[in-house]
Amino acid sequence: MKILIVDDEALVRRSLARAFASRGHEIYEAVDGIEGSEKWKQLNPDVVILDVLMPGKTGPELLSEMRPSSKAVVIMISAFSGEHNMESALKMGAQAFIPKPFEDIFSVCNEVESLLL
Repeated sequence: MKILIVDDEALVRRSLARAFASRGHEIYEAVDGIEGSEKWKQLNPDVVILDVLMPGKTGPELLSEMRPSSKAVVIMISAFSGEHNMESALKMGAQAFIPKPFEDIFSVCNEVESLLL
């Protein structure tokens, strides 16, 4: 499966990329919402893991821009889970919300993969 990880935190991107790559997935990364928009259009990923707060374009802005033309499964992630949660993610058009920091990176992989079954 083709996965695009859009997050301005390099450690989060690398950790997710390594975990998903170890399971045989094709991984792409973007450092902010602007690069994420370009790669989303180019790659047509199966899954987009999208940080909520980023420079350039926020996750919600990017999601509202791409949702009409994309069938990708979108998982919103954020360390600021007070205002952002599963309910707000679903309202934005995402399929799930996962708060950061992750307790177990492989449980994140399991959750994402389960959305595709």
